[in-house]
Amino acid sequence: MMDGFSAAALLTCFCVTYIIMCFVKIFKEKSKLPPGPTPLPFIGNLLQIDTNNIVKSLNKLQDKYGPVFTLYFGPNPGVVLCGYKAIKEALIDQADEFGDRGDYPVFTRYFNNHDLGLSNGEHWKTLRRFALTTLRNFGMGKRSIEERLQEETSFLIDELNKTKGSPADLTMFFASTVANVIASIVYGSRFDYKDDRLKKITDSIYNNFCIMSSMWGTLYNMYPGLLDSLPGPHHQMRRNFEDITVISRESIKYHKKTLDPNCPRDYIDCFLIRIQQEEGKDNPDPAFYEESLVMSIHNLLFGGTETVSTTLRYGTLVLMKYPEIADRMREEIDQVVGRDRSPCMEDRNKMPYTDATIHEIMRFCDVIPLSLPRCTSRDTLYKGYKLPKGTYITPFLTSVHRDPTHFEDPFNFNPEHFLDASGNFKKEDALMPFAAGKRICLGENLARMELFIFFTSLLQNFTFKPLIAKEEITLEPTGSGLGSVPMEYKCRIIPR
Repeated sequence: MMDGFSAAALLTCFCVTYIIMCFVKIFKEKSKLPPGPTPLPFIGNLLQIDTNNIVKSLNKLQDKYGPVFTLYFGPNPGVVLCGYKAIKEALIDQADEFGDRGDYPVFTRYFNNHDLGLSNGEHWKTLRRFALTTLRNFGMGKRSIEERLQEETSFLIDELNKTKGSPADLTMFFASTVANVIASIVYGSRFDYKDDRLKKITDSIYNNFCIMSSMWGTLYNMYPGLLDSLPGPHHQMRRNFEDITVISRESIKYHKKTLDPNCPRDYIDCFLIRIQQEEGKDNPDPAFYEESLVMSIHNLLFGGTETVSTTLRYGTLVLMKYPEIADRMREEIDQVVGRDRSPCMEDRNKMPYTDATIHEIMRFCDVIPLSLPRCTSRDTLYKGYKLPKGTYITPFLTSVHRDPTHFEDPFNFNPEHFLDASGNFKKEDALMPFAAGKRICLGENLARMELFIFFTSLLQNFTFKPLIAKEEITLEPTGSGLGSVPMEYKCRIIPR
């Protein structure tokens, strides 16, 4: 029998051999990819990444390696793209090659390629076309959805008035309002603000967004198999997803009982009708089935709620720190809109300073600092590098929004970034809060309408007063992974 010393020697030899093989594999991979920090077996470049603030880490690496570099998020290599030029060349100029979605475990471990946002191939193309058509049919980008926004704004104003100037946290007010807009399209009706279903939806989305934007979310994306076996708040993500799934399945059940194929009421009806139509074909489209509907609802609710509500919350914090900017916006709102009617999208062209400030909020707050990952759909030549099919791509959107070649003072909040010398609104291509290319957020037009209507209506009706001195307000995010999360705060909401 083998004695203890021999066994230990054999084990040591095995481990050393394994480590050497790992390094050989790593250097073979790296030789074909852009430069970057040297990774270690299994942990990759974990030592070069601040898991609580990945943006800070990527900024340092960009300074050292330039606009394109290789980074190992865990054991697997990926390519990080920085700056407007590099990201435009990939996501827009080579849109087909960079059009696939990379694996993103905080979502994909639950959605399992059934959804419309994280899947690839014909499944994604079919569901995206269907979603765009359906959302447009229910008013996205049209006057009808604008009226829906104005109506929801009136409910929000009523709720904020109930605070009577007492300190209030805006988080759930904004989340409920924004969630109700997309819920009215998906489920067919809005929820009362006291409805437990709305609270479950907004709580689940907000809590998952916070976890995904924390160290736990970053680590889970790097080592999902390992984290599944370890305790931590990341396990709450699945429970939060499940809460929304239960609500959606109940709604689908009701829709099936009351469905009129000749008169679809909402997104669920349209999807169920399409399922029925496909079932009657000799070669049905495999993208339409109930689980695909359930997971696509998740995409629409999450994408249609958290980005806009966080931008509203972050933007309000910015305007409390810079009240002179908020006052100038109010002057323009009073001049163009007045106090006796709701703002509408036609007002925007007459309100360049307000429009510029809202765009600057999107740029400066940078709510989604890293676009959801892409991967190359085929072997791709990019900036002299041959990227194999399936190469993981991280578009670093913060680097676009802080690109000094496009923004004169990128690290400070300044609406002048979107105004020309005559004070007219100036469009800037280096603003990508909704990403770019074939995977650009399908709700972009709706989100832009929401931000304009909600911000102008809030400033038309209220003044927001911080509980601390404006000098004490910090605009640094408290978490930065999937999203940039602003500091927690309360404020007094004073009617005008």
